[in-house]
Amino acid sequence: MNLKRFNRKNDELRKIYFQNNFSPYAEGSCFVKFGETHVICTASIEEKVPIWLRGKKRGWITSEYGMIPRSTHSRMDRDISKGKISGRSQEIQRLIGRSLRSVINLNELGERQIKIDCDVIQADGGTRTASISGAWIALYDAIKFLLSQGKITKNPIKNQIAAISCGIIDDEIFIDLDYNEDSNAKVDANFVLTENKDIIEIQSSSEQKPISKLNFLEMYEMVENNIDIIFKKQKDVLSL
Repeated sequence: MNLKRFNRKNDELRKIYFQNNFSPYAEGSCFVKFGETHVICTASIEEKVPIWLRGKKRGWITSEYGMIPRSTHSRMDRDISKGKISGRSQEIQRLIGRSLRSVINLNELGERQIKIDCDVIQADGGTRTASISGAWIALYDAIKFLLSQGKITKNPIKNQIAAISCGIIDDEIFIDLDYNEDSNAKVDANFVLTENKDIIEIQSSSEQKPISKLNFLEMYEMVENNIDIIFKKQKDVLSL
């Protein structure tokens, strides 16, 4: 197969869009678009922590992720109708939660929990990377709300994070894969990085044959060279 992009270079991101304060009810929210992948991220503050954290004077960040039934070409059942969350949804929401907790001082959050909900309303590849990038904005605004209410006196967020995918198709490296590209990739990876390029998590898998160290480093370099675009758009929408 010879897959070529339409009006986009190998190292060119899809059109990325963030709109914060999207929800009038949530303490923090963001509507994010990575091309035709659209996700609503909300951050809800609870003045309590899980039982296992009570009395420890520290907070918690957790996440839930889901895709609405017609976010894809054919209808899918909601997880709740199956009686349990899918393995994929569980894996993604754990990734989102881990990523956000890695850049926040939970001790400074106090004994409260922030729940991040990422609901995919339209899916065209990269739903987890869009969710992480939008969730950080929602979390930032939720923290801003706590500061404005005097519930915390210091911003506990230590760093900015964003995520992006990269893959290999027909021995060529492509960044920010859409669904068609992802479906045809022999190597597919998701990178979660901080603004200063520290690595939070890399998820990589190969089809047909292993990825070489050289190819992996080329993928990482392409991500590192382009993820600043996302960081800038996050800052722009937050007026940082």
